Amino acid sequence: MRILLAEDDASQADSIKTWLEMDGYSVDWVERGDHALLAIEQHVYDCVLLDRGLPKATGDEILRRLRQVYPLTPVIFITARDSIADRVEGLDLGAHDYLVKPFSLEELSARVRAQLRVQHQQADNHLNFAELTLDTQAKTLHKNNELIALTSREYQILHKMMLHPEHIMTREQLEESLYAWGDEIESNAIEVFIYQLRKKIGSHYIKTVRGLGYRMNLPESS
Repeated sequence: MRILLAEDDASQADSIKTWLEMDGYSVDWVERGDHALLAIEQHVYDCVLLDRGLPKATGDEILRRLRQVYPLTPVIFITARDSIADRVEGLDLGAHDYLVKPFSLEELSARVRAQLRVQHQQADNHLNFAELTLDTQAKTLHKNNELIALTSREYQILHKMMLHPEHIMTREQLEESLYAWGDEIESNAIEVFIYQLRKKIGSHYIKTVRGLGYRMNLPESS
């Protein structure tokens, strides 16, 4: 899952970025509003965290532009503007949530998870596919109640695929979700991660659709 963080306080941004990466997300950080506008034109994000007081373009301007292009992308304002009027205004502009600084990083993670659940119509923090259960809070996978250890990258790929088990995921889509700016991407990285996942969960759970990509596959239809 890939998140855009638009925050001009470098110290706070570093803390948030580090925390979210430890929580299993890929994070692109910008400290200017015009850079955030450029980012949303070039990438599709699973969630956007916006400071309202950015230089060059405000968080409000970015949100308006984002809603023109991606009307359903979850947006959380992270801001020091704490009056009731500010909160009402931010939510009425189209933000899904409003978090006032200072806030705990644990709460931020919980609010991101909550928005992703709503976006994907999940009842809780669990994704189920046949005998597989993925816990998106604990970042763990169980198969028939047996814990299966996953690396961060393996978890991210399986999470993406289990969110949309009926969809074919191209290599480019998986890379877009998996890597943030500056990450080194080896040409066969996705193929290697898919191979490792198949060894751990069973090769029949992930089907290769030749020339297109990968999708989840029920055991009985393999």
